[in-house]
Amino acid sequence: METNYDYHHFYNRELSWLEFNQRVLEESSDPINPLLERLKFLGITSSNLDEFFMVRVAGLIAQYEEGLVKKDISGLTPEKQLEAINKRVQKFVKDQYISYKEIISLMDKKRYLRIKKYSELDKKQKIYVDKFYEETLFPILTPMGIDISRPFPHILSGSLNIVVHIQRGEEKHMSIVQVPKVVKRIMELPCKTGKEFILIEEIIESNLKNLFSGCNILDTGFFRITRNADMIIDEDEADDLLIEIEKELQKRKWGDPVRIEYDKNIPKNSLEFLSKNLKVQFSNFYEIDGPLDLTFIFELMGHDGFKDIKYEKHTPKRYAKLEKGAIYETLKKEDVILSHPYDSFDHISDLIEAAATDKNVLAIKQTLYRVSGDSPIIISLIKAAKANKQVTVMVELKARFDEERNIKWAKELEKSGCHVIYGIKGLKTHAKCLLIVRRESSGIKRYLHLGTGNYNNSTAKLYTDLSLLTTNEELCTDVSNLFNILTGFSENNKWKRLITAPKDMRNEFYRLIDREIHYASNGKKGKIIVKVNSLVDDRIIKKLYDASRAGVEIILIVRGACCLKTGIKDISENIKVFSLVGRYLEHTRIYHFENSGNPELYLSSADWMTRNLDRRIETLFPVTKSGPYKKVMETIDSILKDNVKLRQLDENGSYFKVKNDKKTFSSQEYLFGKKQ
Repeated sequence: METNYDYHHFYNRELSWLEFNQRVLEESSDPINPLLERLKFLGITSSNLDEFFMVRVAGLIAQYEEGLVKKDISGLTPEKQLEAINKRVQKFVKDQYISYKEIISLMDKKRYLRIKKYSELDKKQKIYVDKFYEETLFPILTPMGIDISRPFPHILSGSLNIVVHIQRGEEKHMSIVQVPKVVKRIMELPCKTGKEFILIEEIIESNLKNLFSGCNILDTGFFRITRNADMIIDEDEADDLLIEIEKELQKRKWGDPVRIEYDKNIPKNSLEFLSKNLKVQFSNFYEIDGPLDLTFIFELMGHDGFKDIKYEKHTPKRYAKLEKGAIYETLKKEDVILSHPYDSFDHISDLIEAAATDKNVLAIKQTLYRVSGDSPIIISLIKAAKANKQVTVMVELKARFDEERNIKWAKELEKSGCHVIYGIKGLKTHAKCLLIVRRESSGIKRYLHLGTGNYNNSTAKLYTDLSLLTTNEELCTDVSNLFNILTGFSENNKWKRLITAPKDMRNEFYRLIDREIHYASNGKKGKIIVKVNSLVDDRIIKKLYDASRAGVEIILIVRGACCLKTGIKDISENIKVFSLVGRYLEHTRIYHFENSGNPELYLSSADWMTRNLDRRIETLFPVTKSGPYKKVMETIDSILKDNVKLRQLDENGSYFKVKNDKKTFSSQEYLFGKKQ
């Protein structure tokens, strides 16, 4: 079906992502959420925005400075994208801090907690914080004066700083004081009732006279720098990828500034001083009406005494048939789907732990993309290697912002005797595969785990993902062959069930969509249901437009950026796009094709993004057994039934809450076994 789709048929990726962050921000205003959880959503938006600037905006600035004028799929040049982003973020930040003040005020009013200024402390509290300053903060702090012999210091990305304008005698100078990261940013205060806190930058600012003795402090102000954090690795020239990435991680600290945040009370002369010395235009400055960097809220979540304003604790389900003594026999009989975080991810880490000490296990093969800092999976793999099992681990060193942790684990694994590989040149390995090879009375048996999410015990409690546990011989053979490709120079053109990127997955999606087009064009029902994190690949979007024009019903559940437009006459009228933002981060990738009454269901590590389909090692795998099929479709059905957290994309690019007259239904609460 030949159609020339134009710029106006697509949304800009960056602006669409900002609308996703807006949906997260809206959760901070939703009275259904407990107060402290509403505050946490603000911390999430702040963290999200940091990464957005470090990578996406930094990339656009680099393109603009190189003079590139190529338009994206929505028709915007890098310059126009930067202008639109700036305008949108300026508004977003204002809304962010309006919400922050409303929540803090409500918490104070209800006596849950109060965050105090230094000037608001009572006598006892002032003595307490001044002592903390003298004993803990003062020895750490280093004022950095700036004059002809002391140049402007290098300021770390993400650090909070105070610019101090001082006068000594007739001379006036500027100085920088960095708020230390080695101390928790929020400090609990002694008080008779409730909970009271102070931010340490308040303590430091109020005690600056002790740092600048003999000087008159004219004015002060807080600021924060975000630097370009993108890494460029020339894998053709690198002799050792691990060493090369370690070098690049050091360079990341010196990336060009891409954003300056400053508090609204900072004097104009200080802003001009920062702009001049950091070589950053004022268009990249963002005024903040409140404390800079709201990620300090995550520290609050760890404090005791907030039970009434936090989510009720959910305990993931465990299954007797998957415990250590039973799991092998279970998987010989049936495939098992686990839905995390509702089903415990500990079943997966326990499986690896049991394999490490099982005398009948001969080999363990696993891919690792993002793992937790205290990963029990790593500990088990090390234990297995020390027990003389053949342990092969594909560690993706290029997983953005997890490079340092992954390098650390790669070294630990190698030291223990694991065979550690870093993947294929030019490609990130994003597939989630675990293969256990076991000697049994009937011969060699393989046990396989394939997932949509990372082998990360921490995020598995916060992200929704699906796991497939199976002994299916065809899938096990395919994954064995995949590891041979990753570890050696093997090629495989005869996959039995597994579909992989970058070689086959894109074309397989085209085939599956074309099949639905064929059915719809011949008077049969064509239907596609997809759940992904992002939909930004223009060629996939064009295929979906083709399908819509042929009469295929298309339902897309896209958590984040979505460049597809709905409601375009004669193009996308048969497409609905939904997004669910709630307590847990929706992370599953599900692909369902009606196939004229013989539906086919797939799970994947891949989103519909160009990087997933063309520049990564990814897996797409079928769910064929009736029990697992029903469990996966329960996830889809429950999301589409949600009238609490589900939003729908309208034809103008805005998202609205799905409301109906039916009984209140929350998908995430339902999947945790809560009665609706």
